Amino acid sequence: MPSMNRFHQWLCSSQLWAREVERKLLPWALKDVRLGDRTLEIGPGYGATTRILARWAPGRLSVAEIDESSAARLRHQYGDEIEVLHADGTDLPLPDGSFDTVVCFTMLHHVPSPQQQDRLFAEAFRVLRPGGLFAGCDGRASTAFRLIHFRDTYVPVPPETLPHRLHAVGFDTPAITLTRDNFRFRARRPGVAKGSPDAAAASAGQAG
Repeated sequence: MPSMNRFHQWLCSSQLWAREVERKLLPWALKDVRLGDRTLEIGPGYGATTRILARWAPGRLSVAEIDESSAARLRHQYGDEIEVLHADGTDLPLPDGSFDTVVCFTMLHHVPSPQQQDRLFAEAFRVLRPGGLFAGCDGRASTAFRLIHFRDTYVPVPPETLPHRLHAVGFDTPAITLTRDNFRFRARRPGVAKGSPDAAAASAGQAG
């Protein structure tokens, strides 16, 4: 189970962080991303990102949260509006090919090892439909980032290694965008998304 120090707990549950998420983080992390009819968020934590996704997602939003108390809090807050699962992102209790979009934000560095991070990537791939998109962001390793995570679970993802790691579990052409403090990623499961113009054209071709 990932750990968080008291300052980090306060920060992630604060209005300061919620405003940063709404005004800057999510608009940047999801720029030009179209969320599908079914979206899964892995690791929502205190729910600052979930609050925005619940408004932006055009269809059903599900979240998978490893911390039982955080999952219960989100379930109480949202009721039936979203599906809240108390679940580990490295072992999702979800069927294959269930989602059009899988997202995670500023949580990969809380996954306790690179091996478990890779299992999370593999699970994201597994639950995506063909043509589905895995997208999100995380912080880049730095002294300041390390200090915020004093005595936390802290395993930063080197962004230069991420394309290879995502490709290794099956994703096509992962793309990484860097800023000084953060990176965002996009990776698509190979195949044609159901309901897309390409899928309709393929179906028409088979019918002909």
